[in-house]
Amino acid sequence: MVYFIKQTAVHLFPGYFALVMATGALSTGTFLLGMMFISKILLFINVIAYLSLWFFTLVRLFFFFPNILADLTSHTLGPGFFTLVAGTCVFGSQLIIVSNNYSVSIYLWALAIFLWVIIMYTFFAAVTVRKNKPTMSEGINGAWLIAAVATQSISILGTLISSKVDAGQGVILFFSLCMYFLGCMLYLNIITLIFYRFTFLRLKYSALTPPYWINMGAVAITTLAGSTLILHSKSLSILAEITPFLKGFTLFFWVTGTWWIPLLFILMIWRHLYHRYPLSYDPQFWGMAFPLAMYSTSTYQLSQALETPFLVIIPKIMVYIAMAAWISVFIGLMRHLYANFSKS
Repeated sequence: MVYFIKQTAVHLFPGYFALVMATGALSTGTFLLGMMFISKILLFINVIAYLSLWFFTLVRLFFFFPNILADLTSHTLGPGFFTLVAGTCVFGSQLIIVSNNYSVSIYLWALAIFLWVIIMYTFFAAVTVRKNKPTMSEGINGAWLIAAVATQSISILGTLISSKVDAGQGVILFFSLCMYFLGCMLYLNIITLIFYRFTFLRLKYSALTPPYWINMGAVAITTLAGSTLILHSKSLSILAEITPFLKGFTLFFWVTGTWWIPLLFILMIWRHLYHRYPLSYDPQFWGMAFPLAMYSTSTYQLSQALETPFLVIIPKIMVYIAMAAWISVFIGLMRHLYANFSKS
C-alpha cells in the first residue's frame, strides 16, 4: 500500500483534477435537467475524487517537491496545475447547486483564490524568464486554456456565494465580474496562439491530445460565468447597467464554443479512425469529458439568462453525449487503478 501511494504521488499527472471538473460539471448539468439521482451519485463520487487527489497531491508536495516545481515551471505540464483551482471551484459550485451547501463552498472559494495566485504567477513568470524555451509547436497546447477556465470558475463560485453573504456582497460580485473579464482576456490571447498552431504549423495526429477539447471547454465555462452574472445582475448596480453588454458577450462565447464542437469531433476521427491511433486510458481524457459536460450545463444556464427556452433542447441531447464520455473515461480509470494496485 505504501509503495502504491508513493508511486501514484510521484507520477501524479498535474492535470488530474480535471476528473473533479468533469464530474462536477456533469453533476450540475444533470441536476438542472432534473436527473436528481444521477446528480447525487456524481456528487458522492466527486467527494471521494476530490479528497483522494488532494491526498496524493499533498504527499507529492511534501515528499517530491522538486518534481512538482519542475512540472509547474514546464511549458507542457505547468498548465495542468490550474485544474487544482478549477476543480476546487467546480466542486464548490456543485455543492451549492446540488446539495445547497454554502458553508463549505466559501472555504473552497478562498482556497481556490490562494491557489490561483500562486499557480498563475509562478507558471507565467517561470515560462517568461526561462532561457531555453520550446518552439511554439512543442510548447503550446490546449491545456494552456485551463488558466482561463480556472479564472472563470472563481467568478462562478464567487457569484453563487454572493447571494448568501450578508456583508460584502457587492465586493464579491464586483470581484467575480473582474475575474470574468480577466478569463475572457486569457482565452482570447491563448486561443490565438493555438489557432495559429492549428492552421499554420504542422500538427501530427499523435500531438492532438484530448486537452485540445479545452478549446471548447474554456468558452463553455465562460458562457456559464457570464450567464451566472446575468442571473445575479439585480444584486449590483454596475452589473445591472452592463447586462446588455454581458448578454451579447456571453452569447459570443457560446457561439464560439458551439463552432468548436464539430471541428474537434472531426479531428478526433482523423486521429483515431483515419490514423488508427490507439484508444487507451490517459488522465488527459478528463480534459475531453469536462468540456462536453460544461457545454451542456452552460447552455442550459444561458437559456435561462437570455430567456430563450428553445435552447434547452441542446443540453437535453448533449448531456447524454457527456455522460457517455464520462462513463468511458471512468471505466478506463478503474481499470488503470486496479492494474496499478495489483502490481504493488
